[in-house]
Amino acid sequence: MSGPTKAMSVITVAALVLTAAYTVALGSSGWLWFGWVVLGVITIGMAAADSSVPAGPGRGPGRPGPQP
Repeated sequence: MSGPTKAMSVITVAALVLTAAYTVALGSSGWLWFGWVVLGVITIGMAAADSSVPAGPGRGPGRPGPQP
């Protein structure tokens, strides 16, 4: 997972915690939960796109690195 994908995952989890805390303290907000679901779908999409990108020349499993 790349840096931006990890950051997006952390933001998504933090948003889930904040949304749950808001719901417990002040009551449910449909728009807040909808926004969190959209954020979660975007995060899943980023993770899927990140895992489908090839590692690059000479990197990745089964591919030897550059030879000196």
